[in-house]
Amino acid sequence: MEKKTNVFANRNFRLVFFGALVSELGSILYSFAVSFYILEISGNNAFLQGLYLALCGAAMLVLTPVGGVMGDRFNKAKIMYVCDYVKGGIILLGTAVMLLFRSADTHIAVLFALGILGHAVSGVFTPASGALFPHILDGEQLQQANAYVTMKSSLEGILGVILAGILYAALPIYALFVLVGVAYVASGVSEMFISYEHRASEERLTLKLAVKDMGEGIRYLKTKKAILAMIGAILFINFFFAPVTGNFLPYFIKTDLAGAPSYLFDGVLTPELWSSVFSVCIGVSSLAGAAILSARKQAEKCGFATAVKLCAMSAVMIGLAASYFWLVDRGASLNGFLISFSLGCLVTGFLIVSINIPASTVMMRVVDRDKLSKLTSITSIGAQGMIPIASVLAGAILETLGSATLLALCALGFTVTALAMVFNRKVRDI
Repeated sequence: MEKKTNVFANRNFRLVFFGALVSELGSILYSFAVSFYILEISGNNAFLQGLYLALCGAAMLVLTPVGGVMGDRFNKAKIMYVCDYVKGGIILLGTAVMLLFRSADTHIAVLFALGILGHAVSGVFTPASGALFPHILDGEQLQQANAYVTMKSSLEGILGVILAGILYAALPIYALFVLVGVAYVASGVSEMFISYEHRASEERLTLKLAVKDMGEGIRYLKTKKAILAMIGAILFINFFFAPVTGNFLPYFIKTDLAGAPSYLFDGVLTPELWSSVFSVCIGVSSLAGAAILSARKQAEKCGFATAVKLCAMSAVMIGLAASYFWLVDRGASLNGFLISFSLGCLVTGFLIVSINIPASTVMMRVVDRDKLSKLTSITSIGAQGMIPIASVLAGAILETLGSATLLALCALGFTVTALAMVFNRKVRDI
């Protein structure tokens, strides 16, 4: 069987793949620039950065159920390209406003507005895109397709963050935002040519019907006890992991690293480019993990293996928290922490893909197609639901108790949740 190469022979998959390649590169540029730009123009205000992340997450959370209902009722490809056009348009409009009004307060307000609107649109986009593959691919191609998508994301993580670090230092922020807006529009053009057999719903979508559909999705999920247990665990895992990348890392770069008299490779790497180094480490190991999985047969179950790998990730987080305390907080060796964090990123990247790819593949295989967008939206809500609260709390902890305390709390919470998954018998059924 030629399944190892057949997935790229599918025209629809190529359109999805290369359209996502362009838009995700733009998203990497945007996320990188906004994280550092908010800290730059606000005087390293970690709480303000946390509030931004929280509001963005809340906006996505509120619209995701709507996206789940729409994804099961309307053409998924049309939802995707309309969303990309909207995201590209609002970023270009916001950039024009920032060019006209140059004050820091105005820029912060525009960034908050763009972040909230963009994540709201993503809430509609994600369930549709997450449920598209079973409609355009054969069942045995799903893991290979998911692996290639992860390899793409890993390469973007390697090249995109390097490019983002270079462009952030070399170009005005406005130029970066224009590039991002154009990238989303280009992605929308690609997605317009995706075609598959879609049976339009005869019922007109109303608020009452949307609520009924979401209720149906929740009732369906209750019959899938193992998936329900996994979603519950993911909710808490994200709560304790998101602050490490969303809050701690930019704050560490702007305070500990940028404020140091010297650091490893300071003649070559700016503090912001060290953030790129960490992302490259994750990208390289993710790429290796995805390449391995793309050649493997799909596993029938992955629940217990996922729980064990999460325990391994918790061990990495404990190590990072301890190394920050001794090497940075106690002043032993900033360079030692840069090395240990890079190694931790290498391990984490490999573990993430070895968890995500089998889990998403099993979900696509066991869930009914007409329920998949709603289940994707519910999973997204479970994964993202606590992040806004986590972001605000993490920002407050950074401002009052410092980075060492934040990392210790995240490591502790992650470990407790991972162990709970190991001892949950229902997870073994997935």
